[in-house]
Amino acid sequence: MADESSTDFGFQRVSREDKTRRVRGVFDSVAGSYDLMNDLMSAGAHRIWKRFTLALANLHAGQRALDVAGGTGDLAAGLARQVGARGLVVLTDINASMLARGRDRLNDAGLVGNVEYVQANAERLPFADGCFDCITIGFGLRNVTDKAAALGSMRRALRPGGQLLVLEFSHPSAPGLAPLYDAYSFRILPLLGRIVARDEASYRYLAESIRMHPNQETLLGMMREAGLEGCRYHNLSGGIVAVHRGYKY
Repeated sequence: MADESSTDFGFQRVSREDKTRRVRGVFDSVAGSYDLMNDLMSAGAHRIWKRFTLALANLHAGQRALDVAGGTGDLAAGLARQVGARGLVVLTDINASMLARGRDRLNDAGLVGNVEYVQANAERLPFADGCFDCITIGFGLRNVTDKAAALGSMRRALRPGGQLLVLEFSHPSAPGLAPLYDAYSFRILPLLGRIVARDEASYRYLAESIRMHPNQETLLGMMREAGLEGCRYHNLSGGIVAVHRGYKY
């Protein structure tokens, strides 16, 4: 029987409380270089993955969206442009440093008036039931301690007919890609972290957290168990990344 008092932090087993603390420390450390590292690590592909996710959101003027674990606000910015001045986007992150970076970036982009900012834990979102037409979480779910609780919390906050979009690193499906991806993740990525962010350990954790994250089919099952319906996923870049989507009916 699995020890429910512990969970994974990369390849380590730690207490649930310790994981929350350690993840906070990782993102406190990388907040200042997060956007630059995203461009370097993915050769800019993260922008394509996010555009694809936003196209699936397909929100209309006046609607309401929530971006969970939204970090520096790339998805929130796109959602805010979709809903327009009459709509509302709420950007949340558990980490104050990341949330502050997101606020600064969206303000600099002129996205004011239809975006709010809330420091919040994805497992216990502080919103009433049925608030949002769409909820996104991009590259955040794998860092959540209790993923089932987070999925349930996000489903609760969706209005009937609303959709959840989970953009996350996943498991390569293209033939021959996995060993190349492993070599990149465990050799090049920590090296970039050391040179650019001066934090090799945090980027080694991020690589490990990707490997520990549920694969495409497992996450699909978790979404269904959380009560979401019509669930499916789209593999991007040979399965390195996947977008899972599900609906609340």
